[in-house]
Amino acid sequence: MEQLKNEFLTELSKRLGNHEEKESILQEYEAHLDELLITLFKLDDEAAIREEIYKRFGNPEEIAEMWREELSVTPSNMKWLFIAVNILFFGGGAVLTLAHNLFDWGWLAKLWNYLTSIPILIAMIYLFFWALLGYEIGRGFGHRGKRILKKTFLLALIPNLTLMFLTVFRIIPREWFHPLLSEAFIVICILFTVLLYPVCLISYKWGKKASI
Repeated sequence: MEQLKNEFLTELSKRLGNHEEKESILQEYEAHLDELLITLFKLDDEAAIREEIYKRFGNPEEIAEMWREELSVTPSNMKWLFIAVNILFFGGGAVLTLAHNLFDWGWLAKLWNYLTSIPILIAMIYLFFWALLGYEIGRGFGHRGKRILKKTFLLALIPNLTLMFLTVFRIIPREWFHPLLSEAFIVICILFTVLLYPVCLISYKWGKKASI
């Protein structure tokens, strides 16, 4: 088994050529190979073991091609895409809140009453958005995505913190958010904000594993 692992890594190293992340990629695949080979210890057939390795990871040529394609993905584009979507969430919410308090529209009042009756569902959908952020960065950038995740998370969090600051210090009238802004909802918002990064990190690891 050790020989098969070494052969696989040697071939992968050759196929990767001068890839800038070559050493990190090899270390990552070595760790995954060790995990896989532990589960295959009962197999005595070398060809069967090699087939399982290729089935799980692909052959070295395919892996190298995948990592070359990864370099063509611009981290900045993905980062700003998620930041823009987060701003869109807040922008849409701000427009809805402002319109509800300025205009006496029946349909808007019904929509507002419906949305404010399901705050937990809205929070869960928003939490899913952050989980998707972590997963996509992990799947798209692998081991080098953690740095991208941190930068994206901090920048995307700015609207959240800004709204909390404006609300807590009553720069935005709390009455505008009636009946949503109860003490229980404020606690839920704080709790969900604390959970955002752990959720992103767990999803990132899941996405990184899926990229292998």
